[in-house]
Amino acid sequence: MLSLFRWLVRLTIGLIAVLVGALALAWYFAVRSLPDYDAELALAGVEQPVEIVRTTENIPHILASTDRDAFFALGFAHAQDRLFQMVVLRRAAQGRLAEMFGERAFAADDLARRLGLWRHAQESLAAQDPATQAALQAYADGVNAWVEQVNQGALGRGAPEFFLLPGDIAYWQPADSLAILKLVAAGASRQVWAEVTRARVSLAAPERGGDLVRAAGEAALPPYAALFGEGARFAPAPEAAAEDWFAGLVGYIRVGRGSSANGFAASASRTAAGAPLLANDPQVALTAPSLWYLARLDLRAGSVIGGTIPGIPAVLTGRNQQLAWGLTPAWVDDQDIVMEEVQPGAPDRYLADGGWREFATRHEVIRIHGAEDRRITLRETESGPVIPPAHLGLLAVTPGGYVPALRWTGLSGQDTTLSALIALMQAPDRAGAAQAARGIVAPAVQVTLADAEGVAQVLAGEIPRRPPEHPTAGRMPAPGRDPAVRWLDPVAPDDPLRMTEPAQGMVAATGAEATGATALALGHDRDEPLRLLRLSRLLASREIHSRDSFIDAQLDTVSPAARALLPLVGADLWFTGEAAAPGTPERQRQDALALLAEWDGNMGEHLPEPLIYSAWMQQLQLRLIHDELGALAAEVSAELRPAFIDRVFRNTGGAAVWCDVVQSAPVEDCTTIARLALDAALVELSARFGPDVESWRWGDAHVARHEHPALGRMPLIGWVVSLVQSTSGDGSSLARAPVMGQGANPWAAVGGAGYRGVYDLADPDSSVFVIATGQSGHPLSRHYDDLSERWRRGEYVTMSLDPTLARAGARGVTVLRPLP
Repeated sequence: MLSLFRWLVRLTIGLIAVLVGALALAWYFAVRSLPDYDAELALAGVEQPVEIVRTTENIPHILASTDRDAFFALGFAHAQDRLFQMVVLRRAAQGRLAEMFGERAFAADDLARRLGLWRHAQESLAAQDPATQAALQAYADGVNAWVEQVNQGALGRGAPEFFLLPGDIAYWQPADSLAILKLVAAGASRQVWAEVTRARVSLAAPERGGDLVRAAGEAALPPYAALFGEGARFAPAPEAAAEDWFAGLVGYIRVGRGSSANGFAASASRTAAGAPLLANDPQVALTAPSLWYLARLDLRAGSVIGGTIPGIPAVLTGRNQQLAWGLTPAWVDDQDIVMEEVQPGAPDRYLADGGWREFATRHEVIRIHGAEDRRITLRETESGPVIPPAHLGLLAVTPGGYVPALRWTGLSGQDTTLSALIALMQAPDRAGAAQAARGIVAPAVQVTLADAEGVAQVLAGEIPRRPPEHPTAGRMPAPGRDPAVRWLDPVAPDDPLRMTEPAQGMVAATGAEATGATALALGHDRDEPLRLLRLSRLLASREIHSRDSFIDAQLDTVSPAARALLPLVGADLWFTGEAAAPGTPERQRQDALALLAEWDGNMGEHLPEPLIYSAWMQQLQLRLIHDELGALAAEVSAELRPAFIDRVFRNTGGAAVWCDVVQSAPVEDCTTIARLALDAALVELSARFGPDVESWRWGDAHVARHEHPALGRMPLIGWVVSLVQSTSGDGSSLARAPVMGQGANPWAAVGGAGYRGVYDLADPDSSVFVIATGQSGHPLSRHYDDLSERWRRGEYVTMSLDPTLARAGARGVTVLRPLP
């Protein structure tokens, strides 16, 4: 027995030693991929010595003598800090995620192949101007120079994730950057989602569905089913949509869900310093690391500083020495789903307006890690690529005998968007910037501009035009056999209606309909107009603005939707009834209403009112539509629709009929439904957070999880690589933080400003910037999350165009020299 015990002790000690050794070995290989920022390297492709000066926040200041060296060094710095992110984005655009993630990524690859992001990027390479082609090649050479350093020095494969996931790191190509830009464009538009939702609501509630999905002033549409004849049949929607895999695996960019931003500027006459101010905050999915990356680089045209996306050789929002600019997705209706009728007995033919035609067909192979390769057939029509109904929720709206095809401005092999963006960041003034922006194709964006002489906004990107007789005006899928579904020639890039001149020295954009652009018929699914109204009021409330007042506006967490809805919904509930005994449901309701009655709509994380309001509106919207829409109601209610609730409680066009529960014998009014919804919300919140209403906190539920797209859901590892923090704001506040709307925590934040910048043209060194996590994508780097707490608290860092200031606070200086 003693001998057995001794052997067990020895075995235990041995296992512990092996485990410690394995952990030490894993740690060693992981830290090997942390870059040395004080290195001096001789590299092929460098023309003259280049300095990459890293500040204490790990922001690279690239001090170069030539444009080629500047773009080379930007690619080198991006690869040093975000190589894994770049590889994942490239694979997502190429449709090669399954080679790394296995079977679960097949749907993502299938969709990317059908969209043709990589193919169109390759075609668009020849459409770039010579300067951009040179920049793309220099950037690719810089990325590859770092990959070579990793290989030669055995630097842990460049990122620890590559030890856990299969796949080689292929050398970067110029077309890879264009493909990632295509992926960004695909993530900026949500028009397919809007069309599908509108069609599904029409199928479920053909008589009143327009109340839910129609914006103010829009004409009614015919029932969706009527577009395809009396015999049209539609399949029920699947429980899990394929695009959920795409969003979960790409992570950094949620294709088909849309992105947003605020962009606003004040001319010199409206600022305390006597020079224009500009603010921009692109709002994206919250990931670790952030999609965005701060950088400064010297070019022949001057120094440029601001926000970049690793993989793309351009400062997308920022400032140079004379000009500041910011990009806001315009939410133009740039996509249409066209339902193509397949010829019975001939699945390779479809009905066009001129008769039956052959699909253009090709075949590709998707390689899958751990499973057999799959061969897919890609088909195209005159309208665009055929998208299988399993994608994008199309199954529920595709009639039998039809296949959906996508018409989208991003499906271009002559896309000059990157050339336009590189020219924009080097423009000397607003006129030059406006000229450069004419080359933007997709996504369509509002470009906010400021120089010493004033401010303006330009609507850039291809804007489709539809015939007046289009059967759905682009608001729902339409039959491809109808010649009226074809697009007309797009709006001219130099159309004067694209330019928005300042009103009283101010311009503002949020993605909602902007003054001066209404005649362009931009679409029916714009951003919530309440956000633009809130921003416009904040800007008009001050005669003179400063950098701090712009920061306050950018960080504003007041929900204009709450301010608009609560007086309507609670009009007959405030301070009614006898005082109830403590501890009763009636008393809890009275306490909640008393708090909301005095609340100003601020969605602060330390307040109880935002949580009560959010839970109430979710329950209310779900109760209003559940009896008409059934299972679809939960999906539609994931996003609050203030315009619908306003229409119902004002009884616009008889919309108050939604308050009546169809299945019940009594006729319920809106006050009853509002009270029942509030009671249900309070029961749910009490079960989660206890019965004391005043102890509830919005931040306890409104939690932002910056998830690592590849490792974030792995046991233990996910806890290390993902960041979790409470946040303020909601989906309608300027500091936008939309909620999930479904799942175990429907109030979890799913997006936010991945980048914030406020640019002061009076003093280049007083401009401020921040991203949501940190500059490094390496989980063991201290720069992985060092900016996240500042971002949460609404703090910024300064970035100077003065090289002496950058060197004075340098954490490290990497010197790149030509090979001897």
